[in-house]
Amino acid sequence: MYKVYLVGFMGSGKSAIGRRLSYLLKMPYYDMDKEIVKMEKRSIPEIFEQEGEVYFRKIETEFLQNFRNESCIISTGGGVAMNEKNIQIMRKTGLVLYLDATFNDIWMRIKSDKNRPIVQTSTREELEQLYNRRRKFYKKAAHIIILTENRSLRQITEYAGYQVNRLKGE
Repeated sequence: MYKVYLVGFMGSGKSAIGRRLSYLLKMPYYDMDKEIVKMEKRSIPEIFEQEGEVYFRKIETEFLQNFRNESCIISTGGGVAMNEKNIQIMRKTGLVLYLDATFNDIWMRIKSDKNRPIVQTSTREELEQLYNRRRKFYKKAAHIIILTENRSLRQITEYAGYQVNRLKGE
């Protein structure tokens, strides 16, 4: 079993790259947030509103510990790497790729997204501060850092695929 985890701030391209990487590497792809929504039978905003962030972070860890015993690609939630236990699980069970996007690129993608509770309740400056605080955790979690600025989805996917195959010895 070999998992590929994509980490990075919300809007960094984890889902888009994950889907393309799945096709390229012929591995199943899962979006962690979507899987949690299925398990919980409610949206991420509803989970945050009804149970709070601590509960959601607990569910993320349980997901990493228990989700499918198969080789696959998983795009993680933006806060998953803030937990040391999550970092350990991901690094032990697979390859962690950090999609390092600039905050300006991220802001353009997320500023109008109604499905991200934190975007609706935070200013741009607050989100940029959160982005800056989280970067060190993404770097700590990562086996490989992939800079995304001025690269197409195809270029990022091909580079990520090359790195996965190289580290798997193929």
